[in-house]
Amino acid sequence: MKYGKAVKKSMEMLAQDERVIFVGYSIAYNGKAYGTLKDVPREKILESPLAENLMTGLGIGMSLEGFLPVVFFERHDFLLDASDAIVNHLDKIESISKNQFKTPVIIRAVVGHDKPLDPGAQHLQDFTKAFREMVNFPIYEPSTSKRVLDIYKSLLNTSGPAMVVERKSLYNQEI
Repeated sequence: MKYGKAVKKSMEMLAQDERVIFVGYSIAYNGKAYGTLKDVPREKILESPLAENLMTGLGIGMSLEGFLPVVFFERHDFLLDASDAIVNHLDKIESISKNQFKTPVIIRAVVGHDKPLDPGAQHLQDFTKAFREMVNFPIYEPSTSKRVLDIYKSLLNTSGPAMVVERKSLYNQEI
């Protein structure tokens, strides 16, 4: 199975859970998160403005109300705009509240690829290593279709935040 198809299948599996809602921009229309949300019901998708910190804040608030938000970042570069909410809030709420509050939020963060069209250096950056230094929650980097499926399935049972780093360069590979 191709990596991108495994991501799509994982999103469809997550969408079956009543708690899951997908948050991001350009996910309800246009590319639908690189096609991975194409067959997810529209009522499971919350299209947001182009405001990454806001998207993450929405995800945090929704998780506090019992939802399991999947916040989509189409490029790693945009994680920087959300880093305040990710590093200072999402990562710290549990410890600051002395375990009173849990924030199960899944962050989908895609590392760009220079093919078929080169989007430029500002859209090809990979901040995985930096985020590993800044947060205490798990950051997964699935490199095979099977790992994609296994990781997303396991995150249905998460009680805290997690980040899944997808690589656009792998989407069309059968791995």
